[in-house]
Amino acid sequence: MSSSPRLRSLNIDNINPHVKEAKYAVRGELAARAEKYRAQLAKGYPPSPPEETLPFDKVIAANIGNPQQLDQKPITFFRQVLSILEYPGLLENEEALKSAFGYKDDVIARAKWLLNEVRSVGAYSVSQGVPGIRESVAKFIERRDGYPADPAQVFLSAGASSGVNTLMHIICSKPETGILVPIPQYPLYTATLSLLNARCVPYYLDEGKAWSTDMGAIKDALKKAKSEGTDVRAIVVINPGNPTGASLASEDVRSVLEFAAEEKLVVLGDEVYQTNVFKGKFNSFKKGLRDLQKEVPGKYDNIELASLHSISKGMVGECGHRGGYFELIGFDPEVTAEIIKYVSISLCAPVIGQCLVEMMVNPPREGEASYPLYKQEYDGIFQGLQERATALFNAFSQMEGVSCEEPQGSMYLFPTITIPKKGIEQGKKEGRSPDEFYASRLLDATGVCVVPGSGFGQKPGTLHFRTTFLAPGTEWVGRITKFHEKFMDEFRD
Repeated sequence: MSSSPRLRSLNIDNINPHVKEAKYAVRGELAARAEKYRAQLAKGYPPSPPEETLPFDKVIAANIGNPQQLDQKPITFFRQVLSILEYPGLLENEEALKSAFGYKDDVIARAKWLLNEVRSVGAYSVSQGVPGIRESVAKFIERRDGYPADPAQVFLSAGASSGVNTLMHIICSKPETGILVPIPQYPLYTATLSLLNARCVPYYLDEGKAWSTDMGAIKDALKKAKSEGTDVRAIVVINPGNPTGASLASEDVRSVLEFAAEEKLVVLGDEVYQTNVFKGKFNSFKKGLRDLQKEVPGKYDNIELASLHSISKGMVGECGHRGGYFELIGFDPEVTAEIIKYVSISLCAPVIGQCLVEMMVNPPREGEASYPLYKQEYDGIFQGLQERATALFNAFSQMEGVSCEEPQGSMYLFPTITIPKKGIEQGKKEGRSPDEFYASRLLDATGVCVVPGSGFGQKPGTLHFRTTFLAPGTEWVGRITKFHEKFMDEFRD
């Protein structure tokens, strides 16, 4: 504590301690250093002291699922519609839009429909989201799952992260509240629980079974938490997985729902990567629940499920526009009313993001003018992701002391790494865990920024890192393999 006169109201000792406790490795120290390197390279001239010449000419931000930062192209239909929404005056000369800029009739029709629904993207919407857009979301869910969806139970949000924040604020009523969270997990969940002064109840995914859920591990985690006085209220499932890339089988989805019914837990289904599935197919929790309710009438009617989706991932990749939704199933009407009140405090999600949600769930269809280009762009993005995922997987498979599950979905791989004892010891000298030391050396040598596995959680005694496969090309994959070979030689026991 400083003994000098107080010059300001706030200092590091008197701010909210839960903010200091929260950790978010995806944008942590390594990400900040990567941005510093990017800025240095952008100067375009030799560095001035104390800067040194960097051994690479480009930073690869493989630490975060930010598609368009890594040159994923926006879908033309989406951006053409957005241009009209942002400047409706373009509609004063529709022929010029079509003849000079290639806008199709369905682009103009969609923009007019959305403008009729929102009036202006510069105006607030109702807090739950534009009614017509929520209807589009409900129709999408029904097409996807084969079961009806109620627009009144759909909430439009500023990305899925905002939806998670809302739901956790509603669930976490006291410091003893606990939520079952998969390990490894996207650090949004542990960080939010820290901010709310609530408890993370970790359950380990089974790496030996392609990172699937392990009901034995989930039950053991619940039992242990209860014995410690934790009031466990919900379970989080990320499907497809982040950071693991795993895509759950329908049997795994069913097992979680049966467990939730037995233990009276809210199920939070994080499904933002549902279109990023390379192996098998996406199995939604909504469909799994409705199937169970159909097979065993009455038994599962009181399950509370919140499913989340986002425009940030998949082939849409519109992270910066902040759009998403969550659907509630089985919630008490009085609780739903409190959720509406909670989202009202923030007024509404960005309206331009809400419009992008509508286009994501209701894209051009076969027979419409924009469909051929939309399909070409969509399929091209998907194939590029799959090719880069395969290239990374193949590279990891050939690296000494590295093993990796075959890519199934999402935007990430989460390889296991074995670091020699000398490397571990050197990391200790530098005040870093082994995986942080490896990732730090990788960034300094290659400009490739990944996230140490400790930022997501990992079983004791194991080491990992998470990398996206969003960056174009495969040259940067070669950077990783060359670095790894030199790293292992340098610290070989």
